[in-house]
Amino acid sequence: MRINIEHVNMIYPTGKQALHDISLTMESPSLIGLLGPNGAGKSTLMKLLVAGLLPSSGSITVDGEPLVKCERALKGKLGCLPQHFGLYDELTVWQFLDYMAALKGLSNAKTILTRVIQEVNLTEKSNARIRTLSGGQRQRVGIAQAFLGDPKLLIFDEPTVGLDPEERIHFRNLFSQAAQERLVLLST
Repeated sequence: MRINIEHVNMIYPTGKQALHDISLTMESPSLIGLLGPNGAGKSTLMKLLVAGLLPSSGSITVDGEPLVKCERALKGKLGCLPQHFGLYDELTVWQFLDYMAALKGLSNAKTILTRVIQEVNLTEKSNARIRTLSGGQRQRVGIAQAFLGDPKLLIFDEPTVGLDPEERIHFRNLFSQAAQERLVLLST
């Protein structure tokens, strides 16, 4: 997968310019980190990449095709953890991930769910209701749903927020391992 961003600008209706003349190429396999202070435009760029926003000007192409034309196909290859994500508090971890797997059209969900729950160290919490989880555990559920279906593109917006130092190391290693075969973009 190759994503080209050329001369992208993003100006919100309020007049705030979030991105100014951004150009870059991202190609798999690789791990790309977006670093910067709050308000630097990291989340805006990620929203543009998942077609949650359209740029004010410039272009974004995926494998040579304009993002607006291949948006549906891209979303089929995408695993995403936005900065603010919603969970269904009354579902268990297993039920939530099973629901997300069904939305992604995954078959043999039991094997897939077992693997992702183990990867995020939530095996002992798989039958716990999401409302009972700590902030870090909820974050791990969000990371797990992004990994469902082995997506070719993983986008994580501040994925280690709320995780303790040991968990941060574990997830940085997990992201690095994932980037051996796919494109992983994360912000911090």
